[in-house]
Amino acid sequence: MMAASKVQSILITGANRGLGLEMVRQLAESPGPARLVFATCRDPDAPKSKDLQELAKKHPKVVTVLQLDATDPCSVKEASNQVGLRLQGGGLNLLVNNAGVLAHGTLQSTSNQDMQDAFNSNVLGPMCVTKEFLPYLRAAARASGQPGMSCRKAAVINISTLLASMASVSQAYAFFPAFSYRVSKAGLNMLNQCGVEEFRKDEILFAVLHPGWVRTQLGGEEADIDAAESVRGMLRVMESLSEKQNGAFLDYQGKSLPW
Repeated sequence: MMAASKVQSILITGANRGLGLEMVRQLAESPGPARLVFATCRDPDAPKSKDLQELAKKHPKVVTVLQLDATDPCSVKEASNQVGLRLQGGGLNLLVNNAGVLAHGTLQSTSNQDMQDAFNSNVLGPMCVTKEFLPYLRAAARASGQPGMSCRKAAVINISTLLASMASVSQAYAFFPAFSYRVSKAGLNMLNQCGVEEFRKDEILFAVLHPGWVRTQLGGEEADIDAAESVRGMLRVMESLSEKQNGAFLDYQGKSLPW
């Protein structure tokens, strides 16, 4: 049985391509109890969202495609309203903040606008989405009746990167600076750790996952693994998380990474 199959309601941002699309696919096709997958992206009607729309047609009872631009609070609020209608008073078990942007460049070549764009997508976006969907996560935690924490109960998974690790900068900065990406994803890691402390009492789990270096539009053709392998691993890791891993920084194989 595929991992994460016990999670009943899931929302994924940036779901029209790459890791987000593959996550929707694996969740839709995995056996297990009925579930709702809210697959969100900036422009569901654009040609680049065609694969997602096809997937939704194939699994109409499972996949709901919604417009959500994480950098636009009005769009996030509207998506939240739509999710609320579908949940019908139920809660959201799992929020995956996957949408993000990567620009190449060094400290010297990165413009203020590059950095602003990176922060808007990689920090402010996940912050806005997490805040807006909190009531549904809280509802799921309250309704579970189970002690402890898990992705089956209520969790926020922030998709980050080893490039955000301060301890690892010296290993790869020379050949892959990606300055604005590193700095903004380090900000996302801090957002996650603040969430750990703020929502511990609500029993909402927060964790950071590094998907590996993946052959996607973001990762490029030279990357180590394909999206299917990365997502299989991440779903297995999500399924295994408990309160012991609240605030963990893990890769797709479940290995702890240095902050």
